[in-house]
Amino acid sequence: MPENAAEVTAAGIARLAGVGRAAVSNWRRRHADFPKPVGGTDTSPAFDLGEVERWLRDQGKLAEVPLRERVWQRAEAHPAGTATALRQAGAVLLLVREHPGDWRHPDPDALTHAARELLEHRFGGRFPLGTPVDPALLRGAADLAGELGPRQAYEFLLGRHLDANPRQYTLTPAAPAELMAALAGPARSVLDPACGTGTLLRAVQAPHALNGQEADPDLAALAALRLTLHTDTAAEVRVAAGDSLREDAFPDLAADAVLCHPPFNERNWGHEDLAYDPRWEYGFPARTESELAWVQHCLARVRDGGTVVLLMPPAAASRRSGRRVRADLLRRGTLRAVIALPAGAAPPYGIPLHLWVLRRPEGGAPPSPHLLLVDAAQAQGGAAAGGEKLPWQTVRATVLDAWTAFDRHGAAGPDADRPGVSRVLPVIDLLDDDVDLAPARHLPPPAAGGGPSELTDVRDRLTDTLRRTSELAPGPARSAPPARWPLTTVGELARAGALVLRAGGQGSARPGGGPAVLTEHDVLAGTGPTGALPEGPREDEPVLVEEGDVVVPVLGRGAAARVVDGATAGAALGRNLHLLRPDPASLDPWFLAGFLRGTANNRQASSYASTATRLDVRRLQIPRLPPADQRRYGERFRTLALFEETLRLAGQLGEQLVQGLYDGLTDGTVRPE
Repeated sequence: MPENAAEVTAAGIARLAGVGRAAVSNWRRRHADFPKPVGGTDTSPAFDLGEVERWLRDQGKLAEVPLRERVWQRAEAHPAGTATALRQAGAVLLLVREHPGDWRHPDPDALTHAARELLEHRFGGRFPLGTPVDPALLRGAADLAGELGPRQAYEFLLGRHLDANPRQYTLTPAAPAELMAALAGPARSVLDPACGTGTLLRAVQAPHALNGQEADPDLAALAALRLTLHTDTAAEVRVAAGDSLREDAFPDLAADAVLCHPPFNERNWGHEDLAYDPRWEYGFPARTESELAWVQHCLARVRDGGTVVLLMPPAAASRRSGRRVRADLLRRGTLRAVIALPAGAAPPYGIPLHLWVLRRPEGGAPPSPHLLLVDAAQAQGGAAAGGEKLPWQTVRATVLDAWTAFDRHGAAGPDADRPGVSRVLPVIDLLDDDVDLAPARHLPPPAAGGGPSELTDVRDRLTDTLRRTSELAPGPARSAPPARWPLTTVGELARAGALVLRAGGQGSARPGGGPAVLTEHDVLAGTGPTGALPEGPREDEPVLVEEGDVVVPVLGRGAAARVVDGATAGAALGRNLHLLRPDPASLDPWFLAGFLRGTANNRQASSYASTATRLDVRRLQIPRLPPADQRRYGERFRTLALFEETLRLAGQLGEQLVQGLYDGLTDGTVRPE
């Protein structure tokens, strides 16, 4: 194998050929001329990419791979690692952005030389191009810039790298990043001392200078390229590699705002080495309080009157070891707001993280006597954790409305206190032995179920719903011998053109552009679409559902099928869902959905693994019946679906009424009589 040749794993070969990994294993066993491993391990061998491509081409197995996939394949197979590959590709994308006409048909040597010089000029040698250089990768990156644009091309490659290494990086989702930037307000100069991939700095609107520092040198280089491609060419981007607490790259900076998602629960943050550091203006943090060290570092790098916004673990608001630092932040009016986000907003997704908003005191100005506390989880009805159920727009509006009113008017602002959601407290009331700043411990509870009048409304709605349920309840079933219909399968109907069968795609919990996504949970719960498409370029266009489509989950959650109505039409079809679009002249959608829900039908069409059951939609069976009989069954199935929906609503209202009465009786707003 040539020195520094690109390598590819079995998973990469499967992507090249458009097959599963099992097929690659089968080729290795059956074909003696299949390329031999050149690296990797026994359990995860690596192969020479050029040899693999030649073999696949000779065998007629090389699929027509989109350009973006070919470029990613070269990046993933780079002998110096994907991070080096993305640095080289990013340099080329910068070249194309600045000189779009010069690199349409690039000469590899000239491209390499120009990319190396550009990195030297932009970043002062901090992030060299790296070796070896893959000419095919550089040419592919230049071509991809022409197809997607330089910025989107880099976002695609970086996103693929991050998705392939989920445990290596702790990332800040785009939605919380945008909220933090909005809380900081307009700023010409912004710093993120733990910038990761640059997501927080990328959320800043129209900056003049972006400054970032990241302990991981590879990640720092990727963030520098990402931010440079994202910002206007006139904006200054400075990113440094190193530990901000031990090796501060911006000791003289006085930024307008600082945004930070610091590493959580670090014991080795420099407690022994930094005991006499001048940044500890509010007290020397305990060894277990690394987050409070980051708070004070951020405050030391912002100008007087500048704003600091940090994403914090909830324990930082209440641990006893940090109470003295928290107390001094309150006494001096520096800490202005503590905002509890719903669980699922950012990693780690299982806990409700906090946002701390701080403002460095201006000389001579009296300290702020109040603190704003917000519990955004209550604003969205206390929905369970999980991105698919998180109404982020409601969370964002609640937080920004509360902060804007408090920042302008203080405790005298309109709606300063919203029961269960927000409260403005005098600082003196918080300066006790614990200095506990967790919002949930200080907010007045919301009126039970919205108050006695709201509970009465819920009871009336429940009564009406139960009456409707009784009206819709099916009558006594007549006994009959089992039917002996002639049967066909969904696969046969698809081949005959009686229906179109499509699989769902990239549903995501992360906010993004495009239509909402109908998720597996939505189909099972009977709700509207709650998912969102991921940001950036997509491998395939989303499948949009239409009124009359039938949607079926495939991951063994029991027999389920849903007919799409007008309210859901236009949503994108999410993962683990299949869409059946019947030809109205051949198939009634309600007839189709009803027979798809049969337990025996699902059992015979399912395959079983050790931990999961998967439904093969093509094997589901449908009776061959004339249109009149289909409509008769379809009307019956439609009535059953309405009855099921009404039962579900009655259960929800019943739970709401019961919990509201428990809460009202226990907090005294409802009397036993």
